[in-house]
Amino acid sequence: MELGVRDKIALVCGGSRGIGFATAEDLVREGARVVICARDAASLAQAEESLRAAGGVAGTIAADVSTAEGIATVVRVMQERFDGRVDILITNTGGPTPGPATQHSWEEWEKATALLLRSAVELCRAFVPGMRSRKWGRVIGITSMAVKRPITNLALSNTLRAAVTGYFRSLADEIAADGVTANTVLPGYTATDRLKQLADDTVVRTGGTRDAVYANWTAQTPARRLGEPCEVSAVITFLASDRAGFVTGQAIAADGGWTNTLL
Repeated sequence: MELGVRDKIALVCGGSRGIGFATAEDLVREGARVVICARDAASLAQAEESLRAAGGVAGTIAADVSTAEGIATVVRVMQERFDGRVDILITNTGGPTPGPATQHSWEEWEKATALLLRSAVELCRAFVPGMRSRKWGRVIGITSMAVKRPITNLALSNTLRAAVTGYFRSLADEIAADGVTANTVLPGYTATDRLKQLADDTVVRTGGTRDAVYANWTAQTPARRLGEPCEVSAVITFLASDRAGFVTGQAIAADGGWTNTLL
């Protein structure tokens, strides 16, 4: 299927590993000009090398998009390289600290807000106006299945990913008439570094074993296995395509059936 993204400029945050990297890889293969952003320069360099083997990458940006400085760096680099043009924006960051609803200090809430919500809002504020003026754009936020059904001991993530979903839904209505779509994708239990971290936290909290934790997660998932990053990135890549121009304002789960809801 021709997705119509050849030579489109894509900015993929969290693009050095996991679902972000898989999405960058898909877009590179489709002929998009992909810039990946992440905090760790070493991971970025390794990801860039791998993406060049897949067909090329337009560049990398080492920046922490949970900070004003990091966001400014991303905006400045995209302005220098592409006159500020971004056709496809993938917002994506790591997850916040696990813990129950009353445990976290307000400082931790503010840090999680900057990580998940501020990063998405500020990047959209920077790049969506240009999409609207060009009458084409795709904005996709990577959130979590926790938006549909909160997950035990992930109060920060449950709360703030829901906030991101509300922002994207509001944004979608405002920009649809200009040919710009905004959607979120909700990964389920997917084989990423973040899932390993959550498994380790669960082991410490419950006294179980990592094998038992993974067995419980797969038992909860009707597909009876973990997802692969490429399976989530396939959904994201379609939403980034020209073919998906009539899909907007949606929160689409890629979770092996875990959410178990009608909508």
